[in-house]
Amino acid sequence: MAQIALVGEAWGREEEKARAPFVGGSGYELTKMLKEAGIHRADCFLTNVFNLHPPSNDLSYLCGPKERAIPGYPKLLRGNDKSFSHYTGDYVRVDFLPELERLSDELIEVDPNVVVALGNTALWALTGQTTISKQRGTSRLSTHTASGFKTLPTYHPAAILRQWNLRPVAVIDFQKALRESTHPEINRPIREIWIEPTLEDIYEFHRAFIEGVPLISVDIETSGRSITCLGIAPSRSRAIVIPFYSRKGLGRNYWSTAKLEREVWGYIRELLGDPSQGKLFQNGMYDIAFLYRSMGIRVRGAAEDTMLLHYSLQPESLKGLGFLGSVYCDDLNWKSIRSFRTNKREE
Repeated sequence: MAQIALVGEAWGREEEKARAPFVGGSGYELTKMLKEAGIHRADCFLTNVFNLHPPSNDLSYLCGPKERAIPGYPKLLRGNDKSFSHYTGDYVRVDFLPELERLSDELIEVDPNVVVALGNTALWALTGQTTISKQRGTSRLSTHTASGFKTLPTYHPAAILRQWNLRPVAVIDFQKALRESTHPEINRPIREIWIEPTLEDIYEFHRAFIEGVPLISVDIETSGRSITCLGIAPSRSRAIVIPFYSRKGLGRNYWSTAKLEREVWGYIRELLGDPSQGKLFQNGMYDIAFLYRSMGIRVRGAAEDTMLLHYSLQPESLKGLGFLGSVYCDDLNWKSIRSFRTNKREE
């Protein structure tokens, strides 16, 4: 059986003639991208959410008001889709429930190790989400249509033909799908992260895990002119987050006294100013300058930058930390679950 299933949206004109998925221009481009990622198309199972051709490729033909919706499924269309000429509602009508049942039967029969959801419609059918740009690249278990399948969303090849800069991102996602196809489980990495530390915790963490390490990862989060927290990771499995902002603290300060906060900044100043210990940043040009402007801390020993390293490998792709996490890590998208927004820019 195929270890990779590719689920698209609906038939286009060429697919309707052939009564098969991905046989037109988007199918040709899909074949090329799969090959670049090391995947042979013939080894994959290909299907669509809807084995039909909406006139003019207009998904609003399938949609209507909530009272006519398939039970348990959220909206498919979004605000910018309401300009469609046949828009009558955001929800897929219950008339098309047999298409989802057919898709479910296909996936259960094939039983792939990973299902690649190509575009918003496939993402909606498998997970109930519709924000492909935010969800792509991160594996999760399907919750709709056929639940329990490892699902990896990426862009639909038809969207790539309209927006060519998405192409290298999709190829990277297909490479990840190839790695994920060797097993059906989602293997999240185990990490130990110290949060809400005391000053004694910081010194204990330093003695136990930072002393003698040749390279540490450093990252800051900022809001306005302030640093809200600073993270230090001496390894890929362990880190400490030192906060300076707290919704619960007096004046929204995490540290109870100014003296205590000065001691913490003194520790950070000494650590980051030590040229013998290498530092790795993500967009370090921002962090290093901000540390100096806001706290007068001069960083020495800055050796690596993940944004610049990725740029040297993929100069045409995005370089933000969230994107790099979706490419190189198997974690959840942490940018979508953080507790408050910051103004650090990485794109």
